[in-house]
Amino acid sequence: MQTLEALGREAVALAAGAPVLSGNEAEVSRQMQICNACRYCEGFCAVFPAMTRRLEFGKADVHYLANLCHNCGACLHACQYAPPHAFAVNVPQAMAKVRLDTYTEYAWPPAFGRLYQRNGLTLALATAFSLVLFLLLTLLARGTLFPGPLQGNFYAVFGHNFLGLLFGGVFAFAALALGLGVAKFWRGVSPANAAQDAPTPGLYRAAGTEAASDVLGLKYLGGGHGEGCNNADDAFTLWRRRFHHFSFYGFGLCFAATGVATIYHFLLDRHAPYALDSLPVLLGTAGGIGLVIGPIGLLWLNLQRDPAHGDVAQRPMDRGFIALLLLVSISGLALLVWRDGGAMALLLALHLGIAMALFLTLPYGKFAHGIFRTASLIRHAIEKRQPNPIGLAND
Repeated sequence: MQTLEALGREAVALAAGAPVLSGNEAEVSRQMQICNACRYCEGFCAVFPAMTRRLEFGKADVHYLANLCHNCGACLHACQYAPPHAFAVNVPQAMAKVRLDTYTEYAWPPAFGRLYQRNGLTLALATAFSLVLFLLLTLLARGTLFPGPLQGNFYAVFGHNFLGLLFGGVFAFAALALGLGVAKFWRGVSPANAAQDAPTPGLYRAAGTEAASDVLGLKYLGGGHGEGCNNADDAFTLWRRRFHHFSFYGFGLCFAATGVATIYHFLLDRHAPYALDSLPVLLGTAGGIGLVIGPIGLLWLNLQRDPAHGDVAQRPMDRGFIALLLLVSISGLALLVWRDGGAMALLLALHLGIAMALFLTLPYGKFAHGIFRTASLIRHAIEKRQPNPIGLAND
């Protein structure tokens, strides 16, 4: 019966010249039709108000709504049509499967899209191990693996220009791959309804401000009522939001520490090593602590999470990203503590190898969900300010 329905949908799509939905996309479309008739969860998150602006759900709509979903689980436990009901509505799980498909479809370069399915814990650790081993062998060949105390001078181990070129290249590739991927995603999900007015600069500013607030505050990890997400069962918890905040802002502080150190070096002619009470060290330390607390908490929640709350097949990818974040922070803090010791070069190679592995896998791992979700939140903030295409009052 399901095969017959799928063939029917494909025939209709081909006749209309519309993109044919995959099995995962068709399942989201089916569930959204049911949810659109019920609307009990309309106030839970951005997905449901966006859903009500549509009567049908094509590929662009499904991709947009899937990435708008924060997988909080609240709608699953509130749904009267959830399994074991015959309708089998499980929005978080259906959306999660489509999200992975979108990461693959919009990846740049396109040939690298399959890495999303393979970017698990084993691949993440193997990449980190390979890069660490390469740096260690380089130091060993140069006879500088154990050079003795260097008073925290990292550039006595690897030159500043070498590190700048190495990490500059890795960061540039990650930024380019993510940027081109999300740009392709934006074009794919943003064809505006012809009846809607083109967004004005003022609308873009207002929508951008709202989306930034939603992202920075993780508004939609509150479950629609501010009590949090569901994790192991139907109990609400805010810990998923809190641990995301530790991870997000910890990453941001570490990035800020690198930026401040760059300004010190090139504009102020102040060169490393920096004192423990200097701004780069303080920012990096605070960020490192956040990147220990956040990933440990997220891993703990991931291990406990009810399989119905998402796509179990994606857990290796989730855990690989969490593991790299945690290893980067722990190795960075260890390097700070023992930077004046004889093992500093060894610790530096360990930290640099793991950090490079993290950035090389960023465009093809769990980090992408934040970028795609941000784009969807911007889209949502824009369209909610436009006339409703089906003629109803604005949500």
